[in-house]
Amino acid sequence: MALADLPGSTTGPDGAVVRVLSYNIRSLRDDREALVRVIRACAPDVLCVQEAPRFFRWRKAAAWLARETGLVYTTGGATATGPMILTSLRAHVERTEDILLPRVPGLHRRGFATAVLRLGAGHRDPGGVRLGVVSCHLSLAAAERHDQAGMLLDRVAALGVPYAVAAGDINDRPDGRAFRRIAERLRDGWATEPWGSEVTFSADDPRRRIDAVFATEGVEIIGCGVPVGLPGVSGADLRAATDHLPVLAALRLPCATPDRSGPSA
Repeated sequence: MALADLPGSTTGPDGAVVRVLSYNIRSLRDDREALVRVIRACAPDVLCVQEAPRFFRWRKAAAWLARETGLVYTTGGATATGPMILTSLRAHVERTEDILLPRVPGLHRRGFATAVLRLGAGHRDPGGVRLGVVSCHLSLAAAERHDQAGMLLDRVAALGVPYAVAAGDINDRPDGRAFRRIAERLRDGWATEPWGSEVTFSADDPRRRIDAVFATEGVEIIGCGVPVGLPGVSGADLRAATDHLPVLAALRLPCATPDRSGPSA
């Protein structure tokens, strides 16, 4: 699939196409204008942020990012110790919850930003389809990271919706224990339908894939990867915006939600 062919947000008889972008923004410490240009060019319906500002006047910083990117603050930030979710006006927010994970002495406390959204509402299906979202940033410590991978799977299941995505900075390669634990239960977007580029860190010299978008069964992954070469996304902006490269996924959700209590995860 050519970069320009990644479908945008649509709703039709085959379902609702949703763009999900995962991005570690390093607390907006780099070139903010470059960051905004990258996000706008990716045109996400859902933006899963990691390392959102979480200290002095963090709400003001979150509001600035939402305003400049044409999105709406949904949940997270300091209240989730870094993960945050922004959404487009296309998404109706049903509920949100910020989760703090157990604290390990001497290590940064981690958390999840979670939301249940309704997307694709229209004249054919006024109710649209529900999508659960978890934005995560797992630990640098291997043992804690592996435990948090299990907590992430539990949180996805606890959303109680048939379709869900988990996106974020895994701090682990695909062959690592934590990454594999997640990929055994959720589908890894890049491995399922690679698009764009693969490696995500560092932005200056990308050599490792440690950021990912995962989806439950029933969510069709149209394409997923780093939007290198996507119209409007320049290499200079990607390098200047932050120290990670973003991961963009186009997903198709069926219009009719199955009568199920939750995802298989």
